Amino acid sequence: MKKIKAGIVGGAGYTGGELLRLLVNHPQVEITFVHSNSNAGNLISDVHTDLTGDTDLVFTQTLSQDIDVLFLCVGHGDSRKFLESHEIDNKIHLIDLSQDFRLSNNTTYKGSDFVYGLPELQRDAIKKARHIANPGCFATCIQLALLPLAAAGVLTDEVHISATTGSTGAGQSLSQTTHFSWRNNNSSVYKAFEHQHLNEITQSLHQAGSSLNKDQLNFIPYRGDFSRGIIASVYTKSSLTQEEAVTLYEAYYKEHPFTHLMRKNIDLKQVVNTNKCFLYVEKHGDKLLIVSIIDNLLKGASGQAVQNMNLIFGLEEQTGLKLKATAF
Repeated sequence: MKKIKAGIVGGAGYTGGELLRLLVNHPQVEITFVHSNSNAGNLISDVHTDLTGDTDLVFTQTLSQDIDVLFLCVGHGDSRKFLESHEIDNKIHLIDLSQDFRLSNNTTYKGSDFVYGLPELQRDAIKKARHIANPGCFATCIQLALLPLAAAGVLTDEVHISATTGSTGAGQSLSQTTHFSWRNNNSSVYKAFEHQHLNEITQSLHQAGSSLNKDQLNFIPYRGDFSRGIIASVYTKSSLTQEEAVTLYEAYYKEHPFTHLMRKNIDLKQVVNTNKCFLYVEKHGDKLLIVSIIDNLLKGASGQAVQNMNLIFGLEEQTGLKLKATAF
């Protein structure tokens, strides 16, 4: 099979580095160029030192049109600006890791719509898509906890969500709340009830069949004192029994190779360094608790982007993504 030619814009950051790690080892991909304004001319392995010995590519400011897919690993608001300021051939598939094209009222670029790239929600649409809006990390973790309930028509009561993310979720640029001396042995709440991912979560739940509005999703995000991963505890009133909930979740994710319902309680290290989501459900009185865990840089970003690329180009969904967790 002819290899997929890939370009990357914004290759020096965390998501760009993770994408490079995956694509360098992907059996059906050839990386054509990696664009970076700040590192043009530098070896990729001088910036992402874990790739030493894996690639001799250097960062460039030049864009090649001789590619099949372009990954946009730039900040929120910057993807649309980049596309508006650069001419990209219409034949090239775009996979955007920012939030610029995720919401249905803002998905169009040059007459083509971006398809929201959560395979567990709309795998068939992704396979036929020209462009993909990759989901947010919190959004992925929380949606996967709730989609089976929404699709079954039993997500009718307000939802309470507490979720903690690692420091890499804030990106590579330093800020007061990403310095080691502040983050280590520390935890804090931010954007309570107002996190931007609530919009795409609500949009997907509506698509799956729920009528809940954003104000019925009570989301408290936390900054964790670890580097990567997200753990979300989600609960809502439900008439399902424990056994019925287990059956519902197992049936919904039966054909999805990266999302698994676990029979024992879960911990974050089980999924860090993988493209997997693990779920665990537990009934307490009239409340159903769902625990969801992902790696924010992989299933929450670059891994899911490669998963979407695999689907677009007709590859087996797990190609290049069978990764070992850092479980100890």
